[in-house]
Amino acid sequence: MHPYPHRYTVTAAGAASGNVTLSSHALADIESAPPAQFNGPGDRWSPETLLCAAVADCLVLTFRAIARASRFEWHEIHCSTEGVLDRLDGVSRFIRFASHVCLTIPNGTDEARARQLVEKSEHGCLVTNSLNAERTLSVEFRTR
Repeated sequence: MHPYPHRYTVTAAGAASGNVTLSSHALADIESAPPAQFNGPGDRWSPETLLCAAVADCLVLTFRAIARASRFEWHEIHCSTEGVLDRLDGVSRFIRFASHVCLTIPNGTDEARARQLVEKSEHGCLVTNSLNAERTLSVEFRTR
């Protein structure tokens, strides 16, 4: 890992109407638009869906790193995150992020240890640690 601080630069560019193009060095561009809830087309990534994606992605990547460091064997992880946007005191903001993790583990794996590692991953996620919203986590296991 590189020493801190880490810096990330993203450019958003768009015309008076149409999509916004998000770009960052060495990455593929992403087209975004307002979500349907804000009268957008609803068929593009939006700032709202990108934020929820960042929460889910961070949890998965953090779990992968923690599991590797812990020498924990697993097969697959899926994380679904629902963000709740509300208007409180005249300000629109996310008030809650509810993440559901489904972890596929080998038969005979200690589920208590697996749960502990998933919870440690959620707690260590730098994206959610940077947000001011309630966080909930549910975990289910599948074996094979």
